[in-house]
Amino acid sequence: MKNRWRIIAFLLIVLIFAATIGTTSTSISKNINLGLDLQGGFEVLYEVEPVDEGQEVTRKLLESTVQTLNDRVNRLGISETVIDIEGEDRIRVQLAGVENQTEAREILSTSARLSFRDVNDKEYLDGSDIKEGSAKQDFHPTSNAPIVTLQLKDANKFGEVTKEILEMKPNNLLVIWMDYHEDDSFSEEIQKAEPKFISAPHVNEIIHSNSVQITGDFTVESAQRLANIINSGSLPVHMNELYSTSVGAQFGEQALNKTVYAGFIGVSLIFVFMIAVYRFPGIIATINLAIYIYIILLVFGLMNGVLTLPGIAALILGVGMAVDANVITFERIKEEIKAGKSIMASFKAGTKNSLVTIVDANITTLLAASVLFIFGTSSVKGFATMLIVSIVVSFLTAVYGTRLLLGLWVKSRYLSKRPAWFGIRSSDIKDISDTKEESPTIFNRTVNVVQHQKKIFIATSIVVIIGCLSLLLFKLNPGIDFTSGSRVEILADESLTTEEVQENIEQLDLEAKSIVLSGEENDIAVVRHDTVLTDKKIAEVKDHFKALYGTEPNVSVVSPIVGEELVKNAIYALAIASVGMIIYVTIRFEFFFAITAIIALLHDSFFLLVVFSLTRIEFDITIVAAILTIVGYSINNTIVVFDRIRENIRKRNRVVKSTKELAKIVNISLIQTFMRSINTTATTLIAVMAFLVLGAQSIFGFAIALVVGLLAGTYSSLFLASQLWLVWRGKSLKQKPLDFTKKKKVEGPQV
Repeated sequence: MKNRWRIIAFLLIVLIFAATIGTTSTSISKNINLGLDLQGGFEVLYEVEPVDEGQEVTRKLLESTVQTLNDRVNRLGISETVIDIEGEDRIRVQLAGVENQTEAREILSTSARLSFRDVNDKEYLDGSDIKEGSAKQDFHPTSNAPIVTLQLKDANKFGEVTKEILEMKPNNLLVIWMDYHEDDSFSEEIQKAEPKFISAPHVNEIIHSNSVQITGDFTVESAQRLANIINSGSLPVHMNELYSTSVGAQFGEQALNKTVYAGFIGVSLIFVFMIAVYRFPGIIATINLAIYIYIILLVFGLMNGVLTLPGIAALILGVGMAVDANVITFERIKEEIKAGKSIMASFKAGTKNSLVTIVDANITTLLAASVLFIFGTSSVKGFATMLIVSIVVSFLTAVYGTRLLLGLWVKSRYLSKRPAWFGIRSSDIKDISDTKEESPTIFNRTVNVVQHQKKIFIATSIVVIIGCLSLLLFKLNPGIDFTSGSRVEILADESLTTEEVQENIEQLDLEAKSIVLSGEENDIAVVRHDTVLTDKKIAEVKDHFKALYGTEPNVSVVSPIVGEELVKNAIYALAIASVGMIIYVTIRFEFFFAITAIIALLHDSFFLLVVFSLTRIEFDITIVAAILTIVGYSINNTIVVFDRIRENIRKRNRVVKSTKELAKIVNISLIQTFMRSINTTATTLIAVMAFLVLGAQSIFGFAIALVVGLLAGTYSSLFLASQLWLVWRGKSLKQKPLDFTKKKKVEGPQV
């Protein structure tokens, strides 16, 4: 009866989670904030500069600026706004879902320091003379043209100003400026087709009134925009744009649909794979994976996080991490069953022995994700946040969730005589009374990996030499993130040609550094410019291509300052991640393990750079995120192998003094962990390949990087790292024999 209740408890737990997920998942997903790349919008990084000499940019001044910006954004009716202070003199603004990006950009960047001057640029009135909130859009009483009206605080003061201007005939003009700078001059601006000042009406009489009309070449929309800017108040600083990126609504919608579809297909294929390979435990794993995805979305929503394309990729990558923990556990259980132990004993030994390895593997990946979060920009930071949450949640669901659900069935004794439910044939189970030691096999074949050591080193050396030549000859194709400049991504409803795009770019008086066509029918064109496009030129580009193809293009702009910083941050991130991993692996294992693990990581990163060099795929900041992800994932695999080597040394309960004995241990460990490494890589590759084939074009390079990194990481973990460690450690055995027998911190074997 007690055993039956365990199965009933299992069914109740599954039903409760199924009902909870089914009834709440829709509302949870709707409440998650979508990033710019999933719903359109734009992001701008401003550098703040004082407006007056002697003014210091303090925290209080930055907070005051943010408050004014928030007020302006609220007047636009934009709900999803993120305005953050970065460092000592920068403000980052993210507006998702904004329809008129040109208007929003203008409202944000305009300092709104209104001034009334004469033709000699002498100031008479400024924003402090205007009643707060008095500006409004109106129509001229005679011409009916759109105008902006203001209310002054002192009508007599305005009378004195108009009297003085009137006496300047024939230059009796009251010049109204917005954001006048010392270098500005009315005499120069009046010669231009589009002068910087707002308007310059003639003063033909003395006006004793507190009402002022601003006339100009306004539309109703532009007049209302000016009124909104004036009412929001002037900014206490100048805002210089260092970096910006904008995504059209159509791009965002397409990216969201494709990414969600790719994610659904990827996860479904992982479910099928796990059930096919691990049978009943695979079903348990799929239940926990579904719970994992639900909890991730719930936690991310509670954190008020912003979900981006890389963030969704991190979520699916987290599925791979969760699968990895299950695979490690299931492989150990299968190994114990094959050794002749009972299902109950195999379950206890397998779950116990796999825990330390899972902890080590997750901590190293967590190190890489943390470095990404610290040094990453907004989109990369979002990816890192999702990856950190994914690692923590996957550990909880994959370790404790799987143990609970599978444990209920094992303890019910229902599986005691059913090894086939674990994917094991009766003929594969060894008689437990047989004490003869058998060599582990791969697909029932005895393999000696160590004897191919020279071949592995030669093959790796050849690849490294070819890679060095490729990087020297072809170099990388860096994106504007690292070189500065502008990038315009055009989406058309028809096939494009390079000549057609070039012609349109020339019509805008722009020069393209490169034009690359992509998409299923060459309906996407990416245009690179060496120059940083101005706000005005960005607006022209958007209007031109939207009128031409019906879709607003994506535009990204990076200043040289930000480009240099991104390069430095990328180098710092890789260096700090490597140092952190060396320290951790040295503490948990030994220094020899740490150095060979880092060499393997450098191999993986180098191989990835070579592929990008040969393919000429644009290398941008998201690829750095992919490299750091692979760094964490690769060391995850390497640690699994090293853990098994350490376990097999401990089993001998003696100091290892000969290279021959060490080589045998390494070979056995590689064979024992082979299927775990292959299955883990396969499941993660399934998810990544879904993004590569079915996902949005904007993460194509990111997906390529992950595919290449996963394959290189599997090779280096299974073959290169262990062989390097064997050679290096083998040479030092005489001076420093290998002894893990005295280390009692970690009890029991590890995977």
